[in-house]
Amino acid sequence: MTQTTFDRRMLEALICPLTLTTLDYDAEKQELISKSAKLAFPIRDGIPIMLPDEARKLD
Repeated sequence: MTQTTFDRRMLEALICPLTLTTLDYDAEKQELISKSAKLAFPIRDGIPIMLPDEARKLD
């Protein structure tokens, strides 16, 4: 199964659903990082999953 890459231009349009702040892209982990919410939202098959319940908590 080939991994679909995330379109970095999409990052300009996406914001954290909880804090409404900008996100950082972690290409290695395929996640969008919300520093203000301390959450990492997964990217699956090139699609960001922007649900807080699906996000990983950051330390």
